[in-house]
Amino acid sequence: MKTHSIVIGYLLWIIGFTGAHRFYYGKPISGAIWFFTLGLLGVGWLIDAFLIPGMDRQADARFQPGRYDYSLAWILQTYLGVFGIHRFYMGKIGTGILWLLTGGLLGIGYIYDFCTLNEQVDELNRLPG
Repeated sequence: MKTHSIVIGYLLWIIGFTGAHRFYYGKPISGAIWFFTLGLLGVGWLIDAFLIPGMDRQADARFQPGRYDYSLAWILQTYLGVFGIHRFYMGKIGTGILWLLTGGLLGIGYIYDFCTLNEQVDELNRLPG
């Protein structure tokens, strides 16, 4: 069953020199490398245009589908993350309020969530009920 969207992967790839598509597919280390090197000076970014279908298949095999949608969580994190909206979506009301009041813990929590959001959604999707 699909957990990630290839369309969203390519939309994030458009700004992929920031590593956004790599974070989305659960590759935080290479996402950080892409972020700090502008997609390996654009070369890695171009190569990723061909690698995205494989990254999408790997993410679908690695992460558990379920109640929470990965793509929606990522859209909320990317555009409204400093307000904690993605955390409210995942039922993490306490940290959602904390994110809302502190701008995602002054941005550090926002970065943490970029590196761990897939695992957070996966963990919630594996819970019974």
